[in-house]
Amino acid sequence: MRLYFMRHAESEANRKNLLAGQLDFPLSEEGQRQSREVADAFLRDRPIDAIISSPLLRARATALPFCEALGLRLELDEALLEQDMGVFSGSSYPEAEADPRYELDKSRRWDWVPPGGESYEMIARRLRPFFERLDGRRPSPENPAANPEHLLVITHAVTLRIIEAYLLASLPRYPTALARNGEILETDYRGLGIPHELERHYWGKDSEGRA
Repeated sequence: MRLYFMRHAESEANRKNLLAGQLDFPLSEEGQRQSREVADAFLRDRPIDAIISSPLLRARATALPFCEALGLRLELDEALLEQDMGVFSGSSYPEAEADPRYELDKSRRWDWVPPGGESYEMIARRLRPFFERLDGRRPSPENPAANPEHLLVITHAVTLRIIEAYLLASLPRYPTALARNGEILETDYRGLGIPHELERHYWGKDSEGRA
């Protein structure tokens, strides 16, 4: 099974330098353009059989050009939601970083729970059933009738950070770098607990995000 994990295109929260969390920000005008350009570039030489997205608007809007080009119905999965940032949802980065309750060290967020929100460990727990559902879609001795698929999965910066750690089989360690808006991680998925090789695709000019 070939998997492509994509961070959504630029949202209004990204444009305004806000911590969106699970607030439902739309794509910015730049993000709408970016999603169309990424879909056009990505689909030139890659087959996609199904598209799965976070239910949040910025992810669904990123998926739209792919769905329209391929005539596919979008599947939604709440496991792909962004981290719930609790009291920091909607705050600017300077506001959050000035609050002593905010964990500035990206490498120490596994057990850190933003007040009213969720930790990285909690995100990993909600993602595990998603990977188990992917396992059910893979051809295997237990499921030989499953069709090999090329899946595009559209999610968010922090959630993608934990997804990458799952694919690297490194949890509770996780990458501190973030995927950029519109960046895609590609892998030949072979199941949970197996270290995977990842290939990155990016067609923009943005630097790493800040979450």
